[in-house]
Amino acid sequence: MPRVCTYVNFPGTAEEAFLFYQSIFKTEFIGGIQRFHEMPVDPNMPPLPETVNDQVLHIELPLLGNHILMASDAPADLGFSLSQGNNMHICVNPDSREEAQRIFDGLSEGANINTPIQDMYWGAFYGTMTDRFGINWMISYQVQ
Repeated sequence: MPRVCTYVNFPGTAEEAFLFYQSIFKTEFIGGIQRFHEMPVDPNMPPLPETVNDQVLHIELPLLGNHILMASDAPADLGFSLSQGNNMHICVNPDSREEAQRIFDGLSEGANINTPIQDMYWGAFYGTMTDRFGINWMISYQVQ
C-alpha cells in the first residue's frame, strides 16, 4: 500500500522521543523497535561500537490516517553529525478541533511554542511548536 512517511534522525534520543509521541497519538509501533545490535554481522565491515548497540536502528509509528513517522538514532560513534534545522515540520491534520487541541497540548510539554494554537484567518485552527526533541510540528484542523 502506498504511504507517505516522515523520517527523522535523533542524536541517541529516538526511543525516548517515540515513546513520548506514542503516548500522544495512542498508536502502536509497526514492527517494534529495531536496534543496531540486531543487524546481521558483515565480515567486510568493522564491528559496531558497544556504545550504539542499544540505540534505535529503525522505528515506525502511525500518526493519523496513513501517515507514518519513522526514525533512527544517528550516533556520532558511527560518523553521523546531526544539526537540528528549521526546514522541516511534521504537519498533523486531525479530524476535530478537540483532537487538534489535545495533540497540541500533549506535544507542548517542554516545547518552544512558535504559534499558539488558535483560529487563523485562512479558516484553520492552527499552531506550531518545536518539541523538546528539536522536532518542528504544525497542528492544523481545517474548520468546516
